[in-house]
Amino acid sequence: QVQLVESGGGLVQAGGSLRLSCAASGRTSSTTAMGWFRQAPAKEREFVAHIRWSFGSTYYADSVKGRFAISRDNAKNTVYLQMNSLKPEDTAVYYCAAGTRYWSSTYDYRQASQYNSWGQGTQITVSS
Repeated sequence: QVQLVESGGGLVQAGGSLRLSCAASGRTSSTTAMGWFRQAPAKEREFVAHIRWSFGSTYYADSVKGRFAISRDNAKNTVYLQMNSLKPEDTAVYYCAAGTRYWSSTYDYRQASQYNSWGQGTQITVSS
């Protein structure tokens, strides 16, 4: 099992930036990928960004492409989410997730079910 702890959330004005961190501990050697999801009030949890742990390949939801950037520091077992040009609609609780599945024809990184471990979440509020 992998334990995940997010940090870096807070309140920011529209157009501002924030960087989230997610530190992983425990059985991190089996991790193949990590992702960020978010959940706004009265909405379902949605995919934000994904990174392959070995090669660093990245994937984004269309709503954040060009504004958010996911990265990882393998030595620190930490993944980051740099969020720029924030909008009020980005307001949500952001969750870090880790998965152990390898890429395959049936693998869909956008699905929460592909991830085994989840952090507790961190609140991002973007004011207009």
